[in-house]
Amino acid sequence: MSIHYRITHTTRYRYSSPVSQCQNEARMRPRATPWQNCNAHRLYVSPEPASRHEREDVYGNHLTYFAVQKPHQVLEVTAVSEVRIDTREVPDPADAPAWDKLAGDLPGERALEPREFALASPLVSPGTTYADYARDCFAPGRALPQAAMALMERVYTDFDYDPHFTSVATPLEEAFRHRRGVCQDFAHIMLACLRSLGLPARYVSGYLETDPGPDGVRLRGADASHAWVAVFCPGYGWLDLDPTNNTIPDTRHITLTWGRDYGDVAPLNGVIRGGGPATLEVEVDVIRT
Repeated sequence: MSIHYRITHTTRYRYSSPVSQCQNEARMRPRATPWQNCNAHRLYVSPEPASRHEREDVYGNHLTYFAVQKPHQVLEVTAVSEVRIDTREVPDPADAPAWDKLAGDLPGERALEPREFALASPLVSPGTTYADYARDCFAPGRALPQAAMALMERVYTDFDYDPHFTSVATPLEEAFRHRRGVCQDFAHIMLACLRSLGLPARYVSGYLETDPGPDGVRLRGADASHAWVAVFCPGYGWLDLDPTNNTIPDTRHITLTWGRDYGDVAPLNGVIRGGGPATLEVEVDVIRT
């Protein structure tokens, strides 16, 4: 089964005083994967950039660099993408190796990429606290997919989704201690647990198609940027898991980027000269076509 989407993602900064110039990096083009194809993509920037170029970052994410060199008090960046998503296979736990036969031991050249994702990253530091939390899910000899799915369910059950408690700057330890946060926090916590057991896991950002309200009307901008994790399973590859919703991502999840943690995949970041305090507005629409 294939589903087609049109995704519109707008980020808008309003500054209290003029910005004389800015330089930015945007990671807003959905990735190409075995189950996903980005058929079309456009990135609109206002004011018009003086320079712009595109490349891939170290993790293969599409990156657009642009510089605005005229004074402005509003910066608006809109990505419009058309994507096809296919149903993907999930590994049979009966055919998967035991997690403890793999942790910290990934032989072969193809394991060079996963090894990096078993290490600490700027926003995710493994430790005994996270290993102890995950231990009940990872009994000796348990198949890796089964254990990882059990951990996903535990994070979903133990943590409250609270969009007002954390921000992008909230330390992982605080979200873990208070057992609350948003999808970014859920993903970082699960990454910390998996890496603390020696398992490679990466941060995945993307979009999640949401249902219309009770009246059947879809509100503009009501869909969501989202985040989940992927754990490396030898013989299968990367198994995506969504701890915020306790589900294996399917055709309602659109993959945008991946990296070690949120810091590698922020949709838009950069530096400005001037500007003063700013307000941020984000609108996302995920529409089936």
